[in-house]
Amino acid sequence: MRKQLIARDMKTVSDNEESWLDLEKLAQVEMSSEDEAYPIESALAAGTGPGWRAAEAGEQTLRLLFDQPQRIELIRLLFQVDDQERTQQFTLRWSPDGGATYHEIARQQYNFSAPDATTEQETFRVDFDGVTALELQIIPDISGGNARASLALWAVA
Repeated sequence: MRKQLIARDMKTVSDNEESWLDLEKLAQVEMSSEDEAYPIESALAAGTGPGWRAAEAGEQTLRLLFDQPQRIELIRLLFQVDDQERTQQFTLRWSPDGGATYHEIARQQYNFSAPDATTEQETFRVDFDGVTALELQIIPDISGGNARASLALWAVA
């Protein structure tokens, strides 16, 4: 088994500091579910819509399948949950071989509780060359409730 530890940079990085990839042009997206009113495109293009939301409750998977291998140095995820208190978990992975194998970048849990804790932003500084796929698995409520997964932003540089 090959493993690589990555440093998680907690400093805030502005959109002006990085050259974000145009994911809509560079990748195909696979998803296990999508609410028509909350399409994945609005999570990939910051500020253009309400973000993505699953059509069904429970665990969801989103995949970015790049047309050409990419060098990835930064990944930003923004989750915003206003509708119910819960503990959510996500797992972020990358693949160098079109999804045949995946390497874990991060696995995290956090609590959402309105009105104070409704947003979670994670920024990961990485150094991966030849990335052919990124996968995000979201368990919206680890207690098994009927919450639907959502994602306000997924940006990659």
